[in-house]
Amino acid sequence: MPEPITAPIRVAVVGHTNAGKTSLLRTLTRQVDFGEVADRPGTTRHAEAIDLKVEGVAAVRFTDTPGLEDSVALQEYLSRLPGESRPERVRAFLQGPEARESFEQEAKVLRALLEQADAAMLVIDTREPVLPKYRAEIEILTWCAKPVMPVLNFVRAPNSRREEWQKVLLESNLHAQVEFDAVAPFVGAERRLYGDLATLLHGKRQQLSEIVEYLARESADRRRAACRVAASGLVDVAALRRQISAEDFSIELRRTEFVRALHEDVGAHARRTVDELLQVFAFRRGDAEVARLPQMAARWEDDLFNSETLREAGKKLGLGAMIGAGVGAVADVALAGLSLGAATTLGATIGGALSGGWKPLWRKLENRLNGVQELTVEDPVLLLLADHLVQLVGALEQRGHAAMDKLRLPSHRADGANNALREVINALQPARGHPGWERGAKPGRETDNDRKETLQAVASHLEILLSKPPLEGKVPELSSTPL
Repeated sequence: MPEPITAPIRVAVVGHTNAGKTSLLRTLTRQVDFGEVADRPGTTRHAEAIDLKVEGVAAVRFTDTPGLEDSVALQEYLSRLPGESRPERVRAFLQGPEARESFEQEAKVLRALLEQADAAMLVIDTREPVLPKYRAEIEILTWCAKPVMPVLNFVRAPNSRREEWQKVLLESNLHAQVEFDAVAPFVGAERRLYGDLATLLHGKRQQLSEIVEYLARESADRRRAACRVAASGLVDVAALRRQISAEDFSIELRRTEFVRALHEDVGAHARRTVDELLQVFAFRRGDAEVARLPQMAARWEDDLFNSETLREAGKKLGLGAMIGAGVGAVADVALAGLSLGAATTLGATIGGALSGGWKPLWRKLENRLNGVQELTVEDPVLLLLADHLVQLVGALEQRGHAAMDKLRLPSHRADGANNALREVINALQPARGHPGWERGAKPGRETDNDRKETLQAVASHLEILLSKPPLEGKVPELSSTPL
């Protein structure tokens, strides 16, 4: 068993203004409200502590520091101070008047590193050119005689100067480096960061190893929880069933309003599922609402009930091109991606009815108009919704907690996912016969165990989908450069 953590490892997060220090800490601690992130220099003005907790206990205590603003002048000033060693000169500076006047911000950084930290993470915006002031920053930090681990940020940016920065760091004898994009972290980058830190803090290796193991378990737990949330939303939609009288159904306006209301109910389930997924990943509710996801919003509002999209989804399910096609009085229902059935007969779809041709369909409709009608959601709609939710989970797994712009998901997925999507739809079929499984619906006689079994089966298939490309290693498109 791992030894209990008695004291947190203390890490000062340092670097030049706007390098992404606060953004890094938001992502590492999954606290979206920590500090202030804004597109202007000098946002952080005071040193502020934040903890990474393992099993409720502070394992790492980070100190977010202000940006170094005038490092060249400070380097020259430090070189003139008395002292036999560089750390002594830094201490002399912190005790002098300049630490409260000209170099107040720099003093906050050096005091946090010298007096309150076991090591430093030097966050570097690799988009910046290697200027003399940045070289001066690196040298000043090494004067504190504390291990310094550079964290290369924004390395995915097209204008990244990663190789130039790596060369400078090697020249400064900083050989332990880690690449970490605070906006869209690499898969596993968080665990590698702590693993590399262990090479600098030999006495803390065991504790850092335990942190890495904990993060791996936590990541797996989040994925399982997210799959259960997505599965629950899909069960809600699969179980959804709405009734309309034959008289109202025969009136086009009322039928149209009824279908629109059903669409809105499906959208409400989708939005609630998104909100619950955001909670799983510790994002704010508004961070990825449907309105903030342009491509997904378009699909939910249009494509989930769009005839062409339904046809394509129907092909993936092996239903041919008939899904979304309709004739006569039920054309609008078919195009809505809904199934039509009598109250005593479930499971018949417009697509299936159309396979018999025009006249058989019309006779079935005419017979059913004599009683109460029920509408349920077609399988292709479930397939599209399942695909979108899986893509969202995969994107949230790779989204940093400092990201401020819109999250854009890939517009397609690999063909190999189709079989797994079909398995998801098959696992959802028991919900068709249990309208009481829809959350918010009038309770029925179904047992909770039956719903839980279906939920677990669907969640298991969603986990399989998440293990397939393009989610692993594919980066969601982010158009911002938060700090």
